[in-house]
Amino acid sequence: MAQRDWTFSEREFYLAEFRGRTLGIALPSSPEGSLEGLGSVLADLAKNGTRCVLLSPRSDVLQPLTPTVIDPDSSANWVGELWRVLRQEMTAGLCFSAEVTPRGEGVAFAAQCRQAVQALRLAKLIWIDARGCLSDSSGKRISLLDLSDLEQASSSGFSAAEEDQALLTEIRGALEDGLASVNICSMDGLADELFTYAGSGTLLTPERYVEVRRLGVDDFDAAADLIARGVEEGYLAPRSEANVQAALGQSFGAFIEGRYLAGIGALVTHPEENQGEIASLYTLTRFLGEGVGGHLVNFAVERAREAGYSAVFACTTSPRVETFFLRQGFSAVDGDALPASKWRDYPSERRVKLHCLARSLD
Repeated sequence: MAQRDWTFSEREFYLAEFRGRTLGIALPSSPEGSLEGLGSVLADLAKNGTRCVLLSPRSDVLQPLTPTVIDPDSSANWVGELWRVLRQEMTAGLCFSAEVTPRGEGVAFAAQCRQAVQALRLAKLIWIDARGCLSDSSGKRISLLDLSDLEQASSSGFSAAEEDQALLTEIRGALEDGLASVNICSMDGLADELFTYAGSGTLLTPERYVEVRRLGVDDFDAAADLIARGVEEGYLAPRSEANVQAALGQSFGAFIEGRYLAGIGALVTHPEENQGEIASLYTLTRFLGEGVGGHLVNFAVERAREAGYSAVFACTTSPRVETFFLRQGFSAVDGDALPASKWRDYPSERRVKLHCLARSLD
């Protein structure tokens, strides 16, 4: 029997999430970027068993991308017609009549997209925008928003352009109506937004709740990939395959919306000294502002307290991570104050660079 290749791929991880579902991609009147790149993404999704509905106010934008374009205004049964096309072609277009009003064509198009999302009950809507994302008042990319943020959009540093506010209003309505998520990204950033952890644009979800739980075997592929990423970036110490396997057996993860793995950690036991070590703590850049690291540490501390440990500790070579742990109630300590078992087979050249921190649970 051939040995299975267990190599983890972010792309495959997200493709598995999209398989058997129908996504919507909204294209503006004059999309900027590579239609060839968009066509490649559509081909990958079709091969994956993911159907796509392309929405635009202009048929000439849609025609190079899909063989069938439907005008909802000219067909009372456009939903059923679209379903029939998708069964055969995996990709279809919806061209809305351009409704130019004093508020602008884009405003009307946003409302039409929301109506289509409601009628079709799409799994996700991707809004293509040349700017690539929403930004705060300083121009910094906003990676994640939820309904509570959108309710405060007028005072949250978003552009005051009426068309932007209208788009956010329609997105908020779609999320309230049950749409699972909306992504705003550029044409050229579409593949990164759909198929990578970091993304390229802005992800909007109904709620932003963070759930921390023990990882199961189905989570280990993604968690092992995050550990490797943390090692590559220098936040985590290099470790053998055996050490990774041991860490995964004691690991937990923080999930946004119960689906997006935002960060991981492990509580490694040192039974001889009755202490626990918070190890392999890594948070995805996209979620750094969401308090994910604090949720992970709190989970570890509570598990250690329940187990009757006298203290928990952590070690890092990063001053930024050291500052984070100090904010979580840890204190800087000398490495010799930590359990001797921590230093067995530990690389001496890395140990001299470590910041060691501990927190008493007494």
